Amino acid sequence: MLYMVHMQVNIPDTLPKAEVDRLKAQEKAYAQKLQHEGTWRHLWRIAGQYANYSVFDAAGNDELHDILSSLPLYPYMSISVTPLAQHPSAIAAN
Repeated sequence: MLYMVHMQVNIPDTLPKAEVDRLKAQEKAYAQKLQHEGTWRHLWRIAGQYANYSVFDAAGNDELHDILSSLPLYPYMSISVTPLAQHPSAIAAN
């Protein structure tokens, strides 16, 4: 099942820089792992924001929740999820 996910990251200024750098490195490694596996299908940055729109391929709501809550920056994110369905006029399968 495909999901469009909007993630807005809000890291508090009080978090030490070394911790922020560590979390960002872990986040990047995990995101790239999921992309290589085909779970994180698309990842787009929103210009001018610390935010993205992504498309995930997960078996269902519970699996998507597990993936998102495992993101190292998850505690500092606002997330909205939109389930997607194949459009009948699309010329390519999802």
